Amino acid sequence: MKKQKNNFKGKRILITGHTGFKGSWLSLWMHHNKAKVLGISDRVPTQPSHFKLLNIKGKLLSKMIDITDLNKLKKIFLTFKPDYVFHLAAQAIVKSSYENPVRTWHSNLIGTVNVLECLRFVKKKTIAVIITSDKAYKNLEIKRGYKESDVLKGYDPYGASKSSADIAINSYYHSYFSKKNSKVLISIARAGNVIGGGDWSPNRIVTDCIKSWSKNKKATIRNPKSTRPWQHVFDVINGYTQLAIKLNRNSKLNGEAFNFGPDNTNLKVIDVLNRMKFYWPKINWQIKKKDKFKENKLLHLNSLKAKKYLKWSTVLNFDNSIKFTVDWYKNYLKNKKNIYKYSLSQISQYKKILEKNK
Repeated sequence: MKKQKNNFKGKRILITGHTGFKGSWLSLWMHHNKAKVLGISDRVPTQPSHFKLLNIKGKLLSKMIDITDLNKLKKIFLTFKPDYVFHLAAQAIVKSSYENPVRTWHSNLIGTVNVLECLRFVKKKTIAVIITSDKAYKNLEIKRGYKESDVLKGYDPYGASKSSADIAINSYYHSYFSKKNSKVLISIARAGNVIGGGDWSPNRIVTDCIKSWSKNKKATIRNPKSTRPWQHVFDVINGYTQLAIKLNRNSKLNGEAFNFGPDNTNLKVIDVLNRMKFYWPKINWQIKKKDKFKENKLLHLNSLKAKKYLKWSTVLNFDNSIKFTVDWYKNYLKNKKNIYKYSLSQISQYKKILEKNK
């Protein structure tokens, strides 16, 4: 079988939010592809941290600044001169958005606007993939998957901030990046609930469970019957990178939005728990009384557009996604010094499966 071309080798990749869960995996993915990576974050958001455990500071450039500081951000853009930009930096926890809505709006909307503003001044061709969220859609609690053309009207502060970021991206596209001679080609990516090793963010089902189970305690579950589009972080990163590659080749994708959701893994929280128990038999949980914050109970994405134009689809089924995730945490609990090597081995394993499916 013909080996897939490495489209990022030697390319200059700027990633915002590189110290977060998805950002750290994307940084490692690009390092694995022999790209020159510059990451921007205001802090390491969790302890433990996948980014810190990887110990990849010497393998990429890392700038610790707040993306709401436009002047500092613009200086980095103009100095680094990226070929590709992946904007992931965000306050990404729904519950935290209720507790601190101002920070959420500031990070998710103003931060995105600042990235867009920096792109206005680049002097070379630059491909930008801006990540928003499936929570940006107006959730009507319906079974059909939301399409990219559906109404954007997030309910909670997190979802609303992402809806607003989407509107800002659309505005910048039509105002500055839609001309044929535009140096910037830009697309929006919206993914579902992402799981995988290395996520230590609070108020996330897998993280909360791992933290409890590693101490032989019961995990506390808020909404066991809530349905989500569960998918592994590798499938999502593969979607982001495929979008960047195809956008570079086809300017007709400029300004378009794409959903990245699983085919048939819109399952309940309780289904995730039961499958994790299959690979970690000693685990247990308890149900928390109703939370005071509203949380959507049914959410599903339609990803037919990504399948048609990007030839993207999920590679890992639900069972494999859970196994990859549990295996990573088991390895972490046994050998905390081996995270870089083990994380790279999981990427290599995923890419082999990806090649077989082509």
